[in-house]
Amino acid sequence: MNVTLTNTAKKLCIIGDPVTHSKSPLLQNAMCQALGLDYVYLCQPVKAERLGEFLAAAKELGYAGFNATMPFKELLIPCLDELDPLAAKLGAVNTVCIREGRLYGYNTDCPGYIAALRAAGFEPAGKRVLLLGAGGAAKAVAVGLGDAGAAQVTVANRTAAKAQAVAGLIPGQGRTAAWNAETLAAEAAGCDLIVNATSLGMAGQGEYDDLSFLERLPRTALVSDLIYHPAQTEFLRRASELGRATMNGLPLLMRQAILGLEKFAGVEVPPEKVVPILEPLLSQP
Repeated sequence: MNVTLTNTAKKLCIIGDPVTHSKSPLLQNAMCQALGLDYVYLCQPVKAERLGEFLAAAKELGYAGFNATMPFKELLIPCLDELDPLAAKLGAVNTVCIREGRLYGYNTDCPGYIAALRAAGFEPAGKRVLLLGAGGAAKAVAVGLGDAGAAQVTVANRTAAKAQAVAGLIPGQGRTAAWNAETLAAEAAGCDLIVNATSLGMAGQGEYDDLSFLERLPRTALVSDLIYHPAQTEFLRRASELGRATMNGLPLLMRQAILGLEKFAGVEVPPEKVVPILEPLLSQP
């Protein structure tokens, strides 16, 4: 895709470490082009210890904002001037707007994930969910599911205290489970949706030691992985082999990108106008 640059184009980017695999520049530039918005969106690798330097440079160079992926969703919080109530509840941001030198933080992962589920034909209301992981992405998923009326969200994480913190965000709906094969198998047997919100399976990261718990999932359960690089993780591959429906992280990426552009540009972005443009881009290797 060719990006048309003008001298008036407002600058956006995504920061992370690693981040060069990100499809966000492809998606955001395609949407801006389709909607006639004068923005250019770049990929910007940033090391955690140099976050302060990046923020100062972004303000000085006139950036309109940026998206953030690991490890910055939580690290950014103390650096912001204002925080959206949802982002404050989550303690994590993925979208930062820069307005008159001030940093405004938002989280579009939360509503983006629920939009992705519903677009896939899965309605969270009344459902039982097993959520693996307890980082910023897991918090967004838990709160989104809670607000959407999930009957129960069970959080499993190697560090029990972190799992308890995520479950505590949705009192009455959240609970925890131990991170071991026997417990995960027992929890999987009673869930409608299982979500991998860990980094296990991401390119360059480790893998699950044991995926046998997927065998206990009901035949109708949806298996969701927030990772999109690779498009099919070992987690999803095994679930697919077992005949379960799967959803990788690309629908979430697309839906949160739409919501993020609305924050950056201050305009409504109709999904029906941009989804047909974004879906073919997401299918590219």
